[in-house]
This record gives sequence, structure tokens and C-alpha cells, in this order.
Amino acid sequence: MLTEEECPEILERRVACGTLKHIRGFASEAELLLDIDSLLNPEEKVLVSETMSMNAGGNPVASTGGGAGRGSSSGSRRNSQQEEIPLESDTSILHGITRRFETSSHEMKIMLNELEIAAQHDVTVLLIGETGAGKTYLSRLIHEVSPRRDEPFLNVACGALPNDLIESELFGHTRGSFTSAHADKEGKFLAAGRGTILLDEIDVLGPEQQVKLLRVIETGEFEPIGSNKTHVNQARLVVASNMDLQPLVEQGKFRPDLYYRLNMLKFDVLPLRRRKSDIIMLATGFVKQMATKHNIVIDGIDDEFLDALHAYPWPGNVRELENVIRRAVIYCRDGILRRENLPTHILMGQAGPTNDPSVILGHQRQSDSERLGDQVAVTEKELIEQALFKNNYSRTNTAKTLGISRVTLYNKMKKYGMSTKK
Repeated sequence: MLTEEECPEILERRVACGTLKHIRGFASEAELLLDIDSLLNPEEKVLVSETMSMNAGGNPVASTGGGAGRGSSSGSRRNSQQEEIPLESDTSILHGITRRFETSSHEMKIMLNELEIAAQHDVTVLLIGETGAGKTYLSRLIHEVSPRRDEPFLNVACGALPNDLIESELFGHTRGSFTSAHADKEGKFLAAGRGTILLDEIDVLGPEQQVKLLRVIETGEFEPIGSNKTHVNQARLVVASNMDLQPLVEQGKFRPDLYYRLNMLKFDVLPLRRRKSDIIMLATGFVKQMATKHNIVIDGIDDEFLDALHAYPWPGNVRELENVIRRAVIYCRDGILRRENLPTHILMGQAGPTNDPSVILGHQRQSDSERLGDQVAVTEKELIEQALFKNNYSRTNTAKTLGISRVTLYNKMKKYGMSTKK
């Protein structure tokens, strides 16, 4: 391969392509499609057009000549003063991580900008964040905006695998290498090719697995279980955990050398309760998505519905919010999302377990008997809601399903603030 010293023109063309890349990063798609004449000087135009003409055909083009309309016939040949520059057809180039991960949090925006830079390079990225905060989604975005976007993306949930099978899942094995190895198996590192591998819940890896992973990161080399053949990993690695790894290092559960290697490019994904301003934005987006998916008409959202969402601490983060909105949309009967469409634990602020001890669970100061009464009420209301939904909101059939009278059902619905209108 020729170097810049051997062929100075290569340097000039790389500068020209860098200029075009810079323009694409800041100009709108409409500007690129109409005319980039004013953004390049004459020398850059020639270099860019010469370099980009090496690309295969079939991509959309932008004219660097003046006056060429977008309605020109695709079969006509442009004159010599109108060079054609192929544009990337992949929308991920024009809509990167910072555009596709919606947030109004200043802290998150800074993190996303840094992550987008890291995504362009073949470096291992560590994502730390609670369950449901968006680590898997971010991992996919890293892959989709990287040069590897046309290669496979493999998600390995380490926490869902038996500990004695994790090594086989990652590195593969040969037939007969252990009792249940009835055939050769290709591990994820080989299956990914030149794509991206997400290792989620990396904190569950045992000492031997950590050693092999460290070797892959440092040298790219590994051997399948039972094999002496060394393979070289070509995939990009993204690792994730729902807990900080440093305490595990201090407890002797995680190798310090692996930790320091991963911690070099560490990104903290904030929990939803630390970016409250995102809750309403995400919720309204999920409402549109779920209404379309389930073919349910939603005409509006009541303010009390949104207030309840904003007040809840969301220990399950974005994933929990998505599921709550799905449930609310399904239970909505009149096209308006109201407070009563939310689960009782959301209304009462009774958050589940979380990694963050600062989250205050609902009704902690009440007596044990009061807490028990609350839990019974929560369970009873949800059972009634489920029975109503299954019986298409027929109170007669719902009462039969629950084994109570219609009067008792009516009184309980009234007690829990549920709509008693037919």
C-alpha cells in the first residue's frame, strides 16, 4: 500500500475526503442534496470528485456544479463542470448517536458526544449503567455509526448463561472437549467476523474467563475449548455492566489488569431518575409507538398521568417506562390516557429494587400492617384490572371470573379510583 510519503497525492485526497466528512458532520441532509458548491474551494472540489469517483455506483449524489436541479433525469449525463459526489446512503451517517439517543440532559449529551468519537475507532468501550438504562441500545448505535455497521452485531447476555458454558459461548469448543460437546461449535468471537460483540453483565465472568478475555483484548488471540489452534479475533468489543467494577476489584472478584484496560474508555449511562427532563419526552414517544403497534387510537394525555410518571423514581429505567406505557395504552378505553390507566405501584411511588440506595421506596415510614394493607390493595386492583381487560370490560363477566358479585366489583372499582362507566 502506498504511503503519503511515497505519493503526496494520497495525502491531498485524504485531506479532501476529511473535508467532505467534516461537512457531512455539520451540514443538513437537505444542504448536501442541493449544493455543496459554496463549502469547497476549487482544488478541494477536484480532489473530492476524483477520489469519490472511485466508489461503486448506485449511491445518491450531490452536485458541485451550480444550477443543477433535483429533478434532472437520472439517465442524463452531466456536463464536465458538474461533478457528481456519491453520498452515503446509510442514514446512520447523517443520524449518529447524539441524534438518535434523545435526551435533554447536559451530562448525557457530553457523554454521547464523547461516545460518538470513540465509536469511530477500533477500541473496546465499557458502558456502566443500571438495568434498562439504555446500554444495549447505545451498543447498537456504536455499531451502526462505526465503519463496521454492515457486519454482524452480536449481543451476549453473560448473566443469562450458566457459568460453565460462558467460555464455550464466547470462544467455541471442539467435539468431545467436555461431556455435552457432541459437535464442534463456533464461538461468538468467530461468528461476529469483523462486526461488533456486546458482552453484557461482564461482572459475572469467572477468573479463567477474565484471563481469556484480557488476552483477546490485548492480543486478539484465543483458542476454542479443546483445541490447540489459535484464532485471531477481528470483532470490535463493547462490554457492559449494571454495577461499578471497581468494588469488585477491591473484593478480589474482578482482575485489576482487566479492569484498568476496560476503564480507559468508560461511559456512565445515567439512570432515568437522574434525567427527569427526559421522562415526558420518552413517554410521549412510547405512546405513539405503542398506539401504532396495538392499533389503538390515543387522542390525548391527561396532565395527572404525566405528573405521576414524573414523580416516580423508575428503578427499572427506560425499559420499565416503556412497559408501563404499553400497559397504559392497552388499558385506555376512551382515547385519553389518564392516571387510572397506570399501575397502582406507580401511583403510590412503590419502587422496586435498584442499585442506587438513594432511591427512597414508597411508604417506608408506615407500620408493617399498613404496608401489608397497601400491598394487598395493589394486588387486588391489578387483578381486577386484568380481569376487566380479559372480559372486554364486561362487569358481569368480570365479577363471575373473580367470584364476586357485580355490586362488590362496582364498590371495589370505586374504592380504587377505577372508571365505573360502561
